[in-house]
Amino acid sequence: MPNRREFLSGAVMAAAATAASPLLATEKSAAGNSSTANATPSFALPNNPPLAMAQFPPQARFGVGGTQLGNMFRVTPDDEARLMLESCWEEGVRYFDTSPWYGLGLSERRLGHFLDDKTPGDYVVSTKVGRLLVPDASASNIGLWAGSLNFNYRYDYTAAGVRRSVEDSLQRLGLPKIDIVYIHDLAPSNEDMGDEWRQYLQTAIDGAMPELTRMREEGIIGAWGMGVNDIEPSLAAIDNADPDVILQATQYTLINHEDALNRLFPKCRDNDVSLVIGAPLGSGFLAGTNHWMYSKDIPEGYWQQRDRLSAIAHEHGTNLRTAALQFTAAPDVVAATIPGARNAVQARENRASMEADIPAEFWQALKDEALIADNAPTPS
Repeated sequence: MPNRREFLSGAVMAAAATAASPLLATEKSAAGNSSTANATPSFALPNNPPLAMAQFPPQARFGVGGTQLGNMFRVTPDDEARLMLESCWEEGVRYFDTSPWYGLGLSERRLGHFLDDKTPGDYVVSTKVGRLLVPDASASNIGLWAGSLNFNYRYDYTAAGVRRSVEDSLQRLGLPKIDIVYIHDLAPSNEDMGDEWRQYLQTAIDGAMPELTRMREEGIIGAWGMGVNDIEPSLAAIDNADPDVILQATQYTLINHEDALNRLFPKCRDNDVSLVIGAPLGSGFLAGTNHWMYSKDIPEGYWQQRDRLSAIAHEHGTNLRTAALQFTAAPDVVAATIPGARNAVQARENRASMEADIPAEFWQALKDEALIADNAPTPS
């Protein structure tokens, strides 16, 4: 069975696709987990199947984010959510990202229901830890999430808290194990935390990170990392622990990318850590909405920058959404880019963008006008 680093590299995709029989894989998993099973028999899951290694990195370095499944900004009806997921599946998407935070459990429940009749080896699921959900009949319209949610939350980055969170997610998703788990929203930009984010970070370094490593060894999860909107906690995790993959949101888009390009990407390369890019469309701004990174407060100059990027894209026979998505998938350290989608149309459009041809002259035009960094990787 490939090791955890090979799980995150494309080099073993062919080998994983022709792996040994399920029985042999189960025997190997049981043997590999025997020591931890003896240490924590109530938690070890030695009979779990191996991860869907042939699906990660996914085809076209592309997956789908589950924010819209959680009623981000407005209520997403059940049938609209189901059709979005069906469209993704029909288009070959096999990497699905979710979180307990997205709709206070709603996104996980909807995704789990959709995957109920799918073979676990055919897809990869990532979810997150850091918030524990608390039943609350009065809860509605919490944060970005609309509707009668019936749950509230509290932060918990301790060892016990993240184990409880993973177990709760397994229940909501209806899965025997989770491929990737990200430590969520532990960042200075999280206004809930304010100046206390560093205390939460230290708690995670002492508790969550070693516990997720133990759960990885037990076979309950396949890989772990950070899922954050700021670079600092990602760098701290690499310096203090052994993450496999970083879901870096809001920091690498067609409009803003130099900090991630120059600080985070080299660190990931040096430490053999893969990246998943979240919010590659700026929470919709690069697809034409009036939201930038989950807010209607658009930074100065961004409207003009978007207009110019769109005009150059049109001149070269493409569109801004397509350029934005392909740009975020181009770096060698990026395993996947994961835009959200609310409905089937958006899901099909996003997937089609990853297959579209964009002439090299387009990317050179952006560099000539200093719209993207000179050292930014572009699709070949």
